[in-house]
Amino acid sequence: MQLQSRKYLEDVRQAVEAVRQFTAGKDFLQYQQDALLRSAVERQFEIIGEALRRISSIDPPTALQITDYQRIIAFRNILSHAYGRVDHRLVWALVEGKLHKLREEVEFLLTES
Repeated sequence: MQLQSRKYLEDVRQAVEAVRQFTAGKDFLQYQQDALLRSAVERQFEIIGEALRRISSIDPPTALQITDYQRIIAFRNILSHAYGRVDHRLVWALVEGKLHKLREEVEFLLTES
């Protein structure tokens, strides 16, 4: 793995951890009603997507080890460029259902390199 890829993976790890901290003890209704929380979570997803986009450009074999990395990048593009179409239920579903797997994969890659 390239050194730069490792830096981007660390960015992903930190962003995932931030989302976990921001949403700890919260439910969807609290998330939906809190504009500051939604902004914070969406920003961290943008960081995750951008870091994975950069990894995919410089180190495709590493990117391929992240489940759905292309979908994560596409989601980042929606957050950044089509923000009016963001579905809060989808964001919350990712928080609850997908972040754990991403965290595991990134931590594995960081410990293996």
